[in-house]
Amino acid sequence: MTERPDAPAPLSRPATRPTALVTGATAGLGAGYAAELAARGHDLVLVARDVARLEATADRLRTTHGVQVEILAADLSDREALARVAERVASPEHPVDVLVNNAGFGLRQRFVDGVLADHERMFDVLCRAVLVLSRAATGAMTARGHGRILNVGSVAGLVPGGGHYSAAKAYVIVLTETLSGELRGSGVSATVVEPGYVRTEFHGRSGMHSGGRSALSKRIWLDVDDVVQTSLDDLMAGRGVSVPTRRWRAIAGLLDVAPRSVVSRFWNSSPSGAARRHPRSED
Repeated sequence: MTERPDAPAPLSRPATRPTALVTGATAGLGAGYAAELAARGHDLVLVARDVARLEATADRLRTTHGVQVEILAADLSDREALARVAERVASPEHPVDVLVNNAGFGLRQRFVDGVLADHERMFDVLCRAVLVLSRAATGAMTARGHGRILNVGSVAGLVPGGGHYSAAKAYVIVLTETLSGELRGSGVSATVVEPGYVRTEFHGRSGMHSGGRSALSKRIWLDVDDVVQTSLDDLMAGRGVSVPTRRWRAIAGLLDVAPRSVVSRFWNSSPSGAARRHPRSED
């Protein structure tokens, strides 16, 4: 396991400015969440694996938005590193008001004959990290009587036969919905966002291309801002589930009621279902 530098001590902040911690914060949706939360007046704790990208992202956000930014380099599949992030989330001296569990990656390989270690790592990042950090946040936030948790799921979590990634996102959806119910009346809320296809590095590296000019492509593919702004609005409103755009809410509703065998057959015959053959790197 590659050694990661210890995180710097948390910075002192004005008592009136909230703090948000974002995992997977240097690319794709994570970078979008960090920028939008900074624009909305949050100081930040950025978590990702790549120190250079963390530092560059932090410098850019400090300059653009005038907020204070900590960086915490951590591979969330490493249990010791995850424990350090959980400790920061739960800090009573430097409270985290908003937690965004965004870090994730996909595998272009099947579950039955893929590399087991790759699937174990995906489970650790997409499921176990969400479990541990959500638990750390709820303990600290309920003690204070306020806080927000946003877990990034996916419409893929509604799709049987969508591979281990879909199974992992289904876990995130159900865990967050359960957490939302348990937190009712506590002053703390949990929201799961279920986006469809989003134009990020994630899909580019997985072999799914969003550059088509067809009317269908323009309707199906979402921009990062579509997802980030809608889900943060839903988060602050205390809604348990956020599905950005009416077209994807309609798709999610259809997936909920359609026979699961039909959904599975359709998904596995599509280009996205056929693409899972080789592992790819994390965002």
